[in-house]
Amino acid sequence: MAKSEFHSGTNKPRIEINKTSKTPFWQSPQFNLILYLVFILLSFQWWAQLSHERRIEIPYSEFLQHVEKHEVAEAVVTNKAIVGTLKETDPRTGRPRQFSTVPLIWNQELADKLAKNGVKYRVRYDNNWLSNFFFNWILPFGILFLVWGWIASRMGPMNKGFLNIGNHVHVHADDGPKVTFDDVAGYDEVKQELQETVAFLKDPSRIRALGARAPKGVLLVGPPGTGKTLFARAVAGEAGVPFFNISGSEFIEMFVGVGAARVREMFEEARKKAPCIIFIDEIDAIGRSRGAGPVMGGHDEREQTLNQLLTEMDGFDPSTGVVVMAATNRPEILDQALLRSGRFDRRIVVDKPDLSAREGILRLYAGRMQLEPDVDLHVVAQRTPGFVGADLENICNEAAIQALRENRERVGMRDFEAAIDRVIAGPEARHKALSPEEKHRVAVHESGHTLVALAVPTGEPVHRVTIIPRAIGALGFTLQLPVEERLLSTTEEMKDQIAILLGGRMAEDIVLGSISSGASNDLEKATQIAHTMVARLGMSEKLGPVVWGREQQLQYLNSAQTMEERNFSEATAQAIDAEIRALVEEGRERAREILTRCRSVLDALAAELEEKETLDGEDVMRIAGACAHPGARAG
Repeated sequence: MAKSEFHSGTNKPRIEINKTSKTPFWQSPQFNLILYLVFILLSFQWWAQLSHERRIEIPYSEFLQHVEKHEVAEAVVTNKAIVGTLKETDPRTGRPRQFSTVPLIWNQELADKLAKNGVKYRVRYDNNWLSNFFFNWILPFGILFLVWGWIASRMGPMNKGFLNIGNHVHVHADDGPKVTFDDVAGYDEVKQELQETVAFLKDPSRIRALGARAPKGVLLVGPPGTGKTLFARAVAGEAGVPFFNISGSEFIEMFVGVGAARVREMFEEARKKAPCIIFIDEIDAIGRSRGAGPVMGGHDEREQTLNQLLTEMDGFDPSTGVVVMAATNRPEILDQALLRSGRFDRRIVVDKPDLSAREGILRLYAGRMQLEPDVDLHVVAQRTPGFVGADLENICNEAAIQALRENRERVGMRDFEAAIDRVIAGPEARHKALSPEEKHRVAVHESGHTLVALAVPTGEPVHRVTIIPRAIGALGFTLQLPVEERLLSTTEEMKDQIAILLGGRMAEDIVLGSISSGASNDLEKATQIAHTMVARLGMSEKLGPVVWGREQQLQYLNSAQTMEERNFSEATAQAIDAEIRALVEEGRERAREILTRCRSVLDALAAELEEKETLDGEDVMRIAGACAHPGARAG
């Protein structure tokens, strides 16, 4: 059973290989030349516009009148307009007045009329191909190119692969302080599996002398935050070899073939620095199953990248000392060719830590903090079942922030308690002011949970109960701490859990004579437990030890996301529903019996909780100890 994961300090700096410095385009001489040309052409355009504005625009009928009166000196006829000068002068400038007009149509009749009235005219088709080419093609595409260059510069490192269709892949070398297995809390089984890789990297000839084949690939599988990347770094630190870290998404680009070229370049770079480790994080980005139907989807670039990776892993010389390590939290979607022997020879599960491992992880992080003597990391580990290393680091960080918020130099147990509550249930929302009636109802509800948890034989110790609203919507909660972490649950334990969940609803019914919507989540959980007992665990006497329905797990590491396939008759479905309801009804009646028998204790506990808003385990036992089960104790 895995115990913990690696938990070191801050992230190590990453240095990019094959990254060339390049002057931004807007600082290059070509960019300045383009600006000069644009300025000159715009100046010509502005001058032409001013010349056009000096002319007065007259109607075409008025132009014909000027022609018949012999007042037009000369004219230039184009395919767009007629421009020219009149014989009269402009009083302001003393020069002949200039005019422009738009003809209806240029024809022989108009030409004869101009010649008859002594107008000197020229016919010219305004078809300047250079101007048209510039304004219709060069200028628009130039502006588009400049805008595109500016956007690319704002994209930063992303534009290296998008605009530069090259082979360069960003491989990050870990040049920070080396991490070894001594810095890893727990996970003895995982360390043992990785020792073979370390031995090969330290002395490749030794494993070949034994007639064994060195491992080519190691796949680390585990939920997010369990330290898969840091385990790979620890292997490199133990072996004292270079460590190259790259994300699977960095191979994929919009151009087919770029990812495959980057895989080739990556292995070429690794061979130059062998022995070394290549670590591909989130390998499922390129390692999805090929041709898996519409659910998986198809992607030519990803598939070509995967094909190249398969070729490199099965083709490169093992004596070079290059070991490929990869991490994923979705191994069920990986291509089978990637998982076969000769490629990823080892599949190591880095699971969530257990109680002792969590305590060791907390001690690792808490060693950098100034702690009060009252801090009990064992209790903190008990309060955080299912937490991974990243969560525990966040707990320590939130506790330090809480102490800093209150201007204290040391972190106390109350800071850890507040940090856990903040991570689990969200920050306190005291601005959500409850009315006196609502506050009393919430206190009665939580007191019902607490009292039933103390009275049932298998109930876990109550550590704390509070009615302070939380930002995520919870108006209060009752916290129980397990004496020890269990891998199995008995029928009695699951029935007791149903009774505890229904204790709040029954307390409202007994004390207040009505129920509220606050028990919706309790009912959902109780029904789910009963359904699991009947349909999945065979704990029903009427239905027998049979599994009804098939669960199709949607994700290998997230059992909550399942889809049930029905494989039984309608009569069996009705029997399952009846058994589920019977279990829930049984739990409700047990809760009712306990709370009715201890009504005075229930009222006292609710009154104390309504006054103080939060009670710890010792306060709860002081008030409700008379109704507690003989084996019950404070959490």
